[in-house]
Amino acid sequence: MTETLSPRDRLLETASRLFYSEGIHTVGVDKLVTAAGVTRATFYRHFPTKEDLVVAYLRGQHAQIRGGVETAARTEPTADAAVAVLDFVGDSTCGTGFRGCPFINAAAEYSDPENPVRVVVAEHRAWFHDALLDLVAKAGHPDPEYAAAALVLLRDGALQGGELDDPEQVKATLRRASRQVLAS
Repeated sequence: MTETLSPRDRLLETASRLFYSEGIHTVGVDKLVTAAGVTRATFYRHFPTKEDLVVAYLRGQHAQIRGGVETAARTEPTADAAVAVLDFVGDSTCGTGFRGCPFINAAAEYSDPENPVRVVVAEHRAWFHDALLDLVAKAGHPDPEYAAAALVLLRDGALQGGELDDPEQVKATLRRASRQVLAS
């Protein structure tokens, strides 16, 4: 399948796989170009720096997550949409090869909040918070700001705990805790 992708898309697919499974800083340009089957010149034509590729990788992750969140929210009545979104998060912790949140992982490797990688991380987190805020406000929660902030923290914990602990237990705890926040 990767042979039918353009060189840019092969680089992105390869980066997504390697950055997530091995870490961003541990994967060098040489490894990326070899695994993607492109030349260094092709790499730099599409991504002037490795950091540009990291930003593109995270934007792709954001698009996938956003699609999953939007689908989950659409499948339930308004009052249950936030629950469905957190269930989607919980389900992701049980996936094969799960290694935590790609955004939290990237933030751990890029400490400068002004770095373009951290800017994309902050944009993703703000979007997720705002999506939850909208859902809980529409559901009539008495304190939607608190509920959205609490749900983001629960999501963060679940995405890290899903890698470190029993994913099924993490999923069950996330389900219970999110329902408690939403019932308050």
